[in-house]
Amino acid sequence: MRYFHSKLFLCLIFIQGFSLLSVDHCIGQTQSITVSELRDKIAGAWIGQMIGNIYGLPHENKYVNAPGAENWPYGYTKNLDKLKKYSGAFSDDDTDLEYMYLLQMEKFGPEPTYEQLRDAWLFHIRDRVWLANRGALGLMKFGYTPPFSGSKSINPHWFQIDPQLINEIWAYTAPGMVDYAAQKSDWAARITSDSWGVEPTIHYGAMYAAAFFETDINKLIQIGLNELPADGRYAQTIRDMIALHQKYPDKWQDAWKDMAEKYYVTEPDMTKTIWNANLNGACGILAMLYGNGDFQRTLDLSCAMGFDADNQAATMAGLLGIMYGFKALPKDLYLPIEGWTQPFNDTYINITRYELPDASIQSMIDRTLKTTLDLIVAKGGKLSGKGAKQKAVINTTATFAAPLEFYIGPMPVMEVNRPIDYAFYGDANKNYNWSMIGGTIPPGTTFTKGKLTGVPTVPGPYQIKIQLDNGVKKLTKDFDLLVRNTNIASTADSVLANVRMVNELVRDSCWCTFGRSMYAKEVDVIRDGVVDGAGSVFYSLAAKTKIPKVDYYGYEWSEPQTIDMMAFHAGGMEEFGGWFTSLNVQYKNEAGKWVPVTGTAINPPMPETGYLIYQPHFAEYVISFDKVTTKAIRIIGDAMIQDHWNKYTKQVSGFTSITELSVYQAGMK
Repeated sequence: MRYFHSKLFLCLIFIQGFSLLSVDHCIGQTQSITVSELRDKIAGAWIGQMIGNIYGLPHENKYVNAPGAENWPYGYTKNLDKLKKYSGAFSDDDTDLEYMYLLQMEKFGPEPTYEQLRDAWLFHIRDRVWLANRGALGLMKFGYTPPFSGSKSINPHWFQIDPQLINEIWAYTAPGMVDYAAQKSDWAARITSDSWGVEPTIHYGAMYAAAFFETDINKLIQIGLNELPADGRYAQTIRDMIALHQKYPDKWQDAWKDMAEKYYVTEPDMTKTIWNANLNGACGILAMLYGNGDFQRTLDLSCAMGFDADNQAATMAGLLGIMYGFKALPKDLYLPIEGWTQPFNDTYINITRYELPDASIQSMIDRTLKTTLDLIVAKGGKLSGKGAKQKAVINTTATFAAPLEFYIGPMPVMEVNRPIDYAFYGDANKNYNWSMIGGTIPPGTTFTKGKLTGVPTVPGPYQIKIQLDNGVKKLTKDFDLLVRNTNIASTADSVLANVRMVNELVRDSCWCTFGRSMYAKEVDVIRDGVVDGAGSVFYSLAAKTKIPKVDYYGYEWSEPQTIDMMAFHAGGMEEFGGWFTSLNVQYKNEAGKWVPVTGTAINPPMPETGYLIYQPHFAEYVISFDKVTTKAIRIIGDAMIQDHWNKYTKQVSGFTSITELSVYQAGMK
């Protein structure tokens, strides 16, 4: 794991005000808690998150240019009607994925694999998913597993808020196990995210685990800070928020202004969004500091900090719910409807996920408690006593080891006579034992400890069988490799396209979710060899009309070329389109007429439907066909016409997104 730390190193660091929990944690002491108190704190986590989520929803994305007014308490406002409608709490993305994860822990044990969680995503999540979550889901549907589904090279929303609002359950099932909770939260966050985008999730994970035994807000923040890379972006952000609180001890609005200026107004274009993980994490820290442990004030501050406010409200309320237990939560917040006698009428109604069962809230708490006790014992703890005196003795030095499994992502792009350096592993399974036990690697390459390196010399398909083991269990898997011939796109005399220059006025009028610097102005970038980052993606956005549209991209040479393969590398997808619903290859015959190639095969296959969430960002499709000799070749297909809720985006024409189009000489063996 990327952020595993040396306990000895942490113990040698002197931190003013370091909590007793953290000292005990370093020297390997255990922590004890009665099972009844443990249940009360787990109840505080679930019910606190439900309170914060439903309370915060009316404030979501509402305060961007200024914080919310201090006319507190805000109250549930319009969501009282929904609470009455469903006769209880209703699901949203702050609690529904955690409930889905609980189901997987019940089914597979407290440490499910990426593959098992991927299967749950594919079954239960069919709409109501955005940003990094939607990017991850599209890549999963494309055949990839985590952590590739969160990789910054193919999930362009890797830096968004998504993981820090759906992963708290890994920590409140690991009470007092700070290292374990931080490491497992890191691992789980990479389902959707990458780099500093996962750091707030790690921090929350550590704080949630520590909050079972620590009630000092400042110490909790420091405990979480110890689990982050000291030079990481979010660690510095936390230190900045602490400094702002000290600078403006009684003026949270002034601290907000400085925070928003640094982490939103002047944020680099490629990561400037109101859903940025670092920005919203900063809002959460300020809410904690100025709330100073008071539940209602922290809840209102979480909303007033703005941006993706409901997520901060849910996470902060869940954290304080653990600290103080359910018994300390304000009754008016979990009994907001006259006649209710149990928290949210003991009812959790699923309105967001496919076949995610409705549940009794008390049952959810009891089931979470069982999973927690199972994990405590599995990680070296124990249960003692009976009945009301039963205690859980927790091994606070427990650590998380990622389950043994292969990770499936983009295969290496190999061309003859071009160096390759490709790893089959991710950070979490890098140090397991890797060996090749069958098949043939491309001539000119070597396979060593999970890496394929060298210079391929012979084009063609290859298959290898890899074994992965951790000293206890072994797994094997076949991998299909392809060495391509020479890419001749750069040698073409001209680039062919029906739209050669993006209409920037049309593009900028739309609800776009990427920084403007990602977009290229002209189509010529499709052969520059750059597949992601600033200036890499071309959108075929033309007139502001909504009519069926056919797009094409290709090349023309002055001399005939013999070709049998192309590779179309899509760019980022928007909510309002960006993908082909059909894809074909045409070439110019000797008479100069466009005709279709024969024997076409696309690998991987195009998504089976034009539905939005099936579309993967930055996916490459290799198109092979019977060889042709021609002076011009192109891909051509229908651009998706996608409805959108935003009034400025509704009338925009269909378009496609492309970052690279390669063309390969025939000669595969």
